Amino acid sequence: MSIALWCVLFMGLLPIVVGGISKKLGGRYDNNDPRGQALGYKGMAKRAYAAHQNSFEAFSLFAVAILVAEMKGAPRGTVDFLALAVVGLRLGYVAAYMADKSVVRSVVWVLALLATIAIFISPLWK
Repeated sequence: MSIALWCVLFMGLLPIVVGGISKKLGGRYDNNDPRGQALGYKGMAKRAYAAHQNSFEAFSLFAVAILVAEMKGAPRGTVDFLALAVVGLRLGYVAAYMADKSVVRSVVWVLALLATIAIFISPLWK
């Protein structure tokens, strides 16, 4: 399996991990009403929960981009590099979100989106 496909697995698990962090930061976990509990989060817990939700949003386009690149024979090294870049950027995004660094967060979000789009169109480069 390619590095890019391993990155899909990582990115699929990232929202679950970040969601767990938000629950940990949010206090005692309410298994009867976890979404309702999240509405009451403040500070870092609230930002972690928002990063958790955004990680789900970013996953679908990333996964499809990797599958398109794999299916259409895009340059392997380029796709692997870009996939690792997206993973690193998304980790930076989560960190910036939790640290309340909105400008950094937005710049990193755009870079990750551009790298994902580059993966999608990478078959054109062969």
